[in-house]
Amino acid sequence: MFSVRGRGVARAAATILVSGLVAAGAIATAGPALADDGGAGTGGVTAKLGRVTEGDSVEIVENAGTPQEKKWPVGGGLFTMQVDGGGTLQTYCIDLRTGAKRDYTYKEVGWSESSLHNNDNAGKILWILENAYPKFSAEALGKKLDVDLSKNEAAAGTQAAIWTFSDNVKATPKSADAAKLTEYLLKEAVKLEEPKASLALSPATVAGKAGDKLGPITVTTNADKAKVTVASGAPAGVKVVDKDGKAVTDAKNGDEVYFDVPAGTADGTAELTAEATTKVSLGRAFVSIDGPSQTLILAGSSDSTVTAKASASWAKKGAVPAVTVAKDCAKGGLEVIASNAGDEDWTFDLKGTSYTIPAGGTKTITVPVAEDEAYKFTITGPNGFEETFEGVLDCKTATPGPKPSETPSTTPSATPSTPSTTGGTTGDTTGGTTGTTGTTTTGGGDLAETGSSNATPMIAGIAAALVVVGGGAVFFLRKKKAAGQ
Repeated sequence: MFSVRGRGVARAAATILVSGLVAAGAIATAGPALADDGGAGTGGVTAKLGRVTEGDSVEIVENAGTPQEKKWPVGGGLFTMQVDGGGTLQTYCIDLRTGAKRDYTYKEVGWSESSLHNNDNAGKILWILENAYPKFSAEALGKKLDVDLSKNEAAAGTQAAIWTFSDNVKATPKSADAAKLTEYLLKEAVKLEEPKASLALSPATVAGKAGDKLGPITVTTNADKAKVTVASGAPAGVKVVDKDGKAVTDAKNGDEVYFDVPAGTADGTAELTAEATTKVSLGRAFVSIDGPSQTLILAGSSDSTVTAKASASWAKKGAVPAVTVAKDCAKGGLEVIASNAGDEDWTFDLKGTSYTIPAGGTKTITVPVAEDEAYKFTITGPNGFEETFEGVLDCKTATPGPKPSETPSTTPSATPSTPSTTGGTTGDTTGGTTGTTGTTTTGGGDLAETGSSNATPMIAGIAAALVVVGGGAVFFLRKKKAAGQ
């Protein structure tokens, strides 16, 4: 963890990983370019992880045919998630060696903000989601393959195919019929383009002077349109407009909107809210915002309510700052995009280094962050400007561990199990459960921990450490001014 005010220290996990984090990063003058679907924290669905409702046992083989070959069984299946504001989601795991924590809250993100950012097979995973269960019923898939597939088998067969591409392992369902589904999906898969965000605004903050249009802010959505309003508490006369100054109440994908602040308005701030009801696109990634938990990918969605927010600040004279932080997994860190729409220089401190943004200027500060490292920093400016960003960088799937026989006696506080072979409801993370034969289920847990067990190689050494220090947490970016995003 780091703080531009010097009020934080690195998490214990970072003591091992932080050696590469020795500089604040290169600075380059640039325009406010962000990820295609907006900077993290500017929108997207949030949902709470439930249990795996359908699934079965899958055998994992790592480094097949080599002296380093390892085998272990895990439970593979389909998660359910409850969307904040209404709606349900269904997801699969794309981070095999990290356990999933039931009741953790997850946030929708683009591939660039997840372990898929450098995965050449991400588009094939999307094809699987578009052509397997639950997009198509178990019955329909069974007829296609001339087998008798149950829902549990269809879910396990789909998950096994996804793990092959997400974690670079050989994954084979226990059921022969499910294994035929996996084989078919792997053989036929082709690359598809990344899906659009459900709803996002980019950039998250803009600045300027009263009498001007402040923006533009680009709307990205897969909905037909999003309702756009000025949040309550804004000064009188502030409204949302298009580039021609016409009032805007609805916006489509790709539209640009602006804050219209009347001339003479006292120095201040305002916020706009965009809202839509839509189905989240298959293939969108979901990362935990509550702590260590595996990354998921969307396999199905009901109509869900989604919101996004952006803010503006203005002043008559002096510096008028704006800051947006975007996660950049390709660069292994964060991009802090700081701009100054005022008529005086703005100087702020970031990670012990002072930066000056000239009047009318914009700079992009690249901040390296080690994988699984927690960070927190606050950037301050004139007129009470203060933005706090915090989270944990999680851009990679968990790395392989030693063979199961090398597993130490210490195991994580919550371990996964596999679904019942009868398809019944599994237990929760507080009580022991009995899973499918061949999979260890000690320590309590249910299929909401799919992809990790106390027989899984990741547990040796690193798992015990993860329990203590909370390493392996997923990235989340949250701004004080946009509480609840």
